[in-house]
Amino acid sequence: MADEVRDTVRGDGYAVGSLDGMGEGYGFRKVRRELDVESYGVNAIVLPPGYDTPLHYHDQQEELYFVHQGQIEIRFGDPGGETQSFLLGPGGIARVSPQTIRQLRNAGDGDAVYLALGGKGGYVGRDGRAPDGADMSRPGG
Repeated sequence: MADEVRDTVRGDGYAVGSLDGMGEGYGFRKVRRELDVESYGVNAIVLPPGYDTPLHYHDQQEELYFVHQGQIEIRFGDPGGETQSFLLGPGGIARVSPQTIRQLRNAGDGDAVYLALGGKGGYVGRDGRAPDGADMSRPGG
């Protein structure tokens, strides 16, 4: 069995790492830069209890948020108008269109960690293939 990865390791066509190896304390972990991701933006963000991220939207980039740890409240809409809020726990996911105004808040008592992925350009379809002689069937399926 392989050892657990902490610091980033790069190989021919891959990179592996750990959020703990990408920084410490609160704020951004630059996953895209650390793992040399080229097709989309991706960061992990660590928030202290009660912290609100800045209200924001994007010009072109659709975003996907995945809650890894803690509880995140995500709010949509202009604070001067109508807003909607949702509470996401570990495993919670939200997709947000570029122009939708959003804000995230750590709604829990401990640190919250979420992954933010952003991109533009659309889905490329199911293009996975098995190398010669390999089996891509799923267990139980």
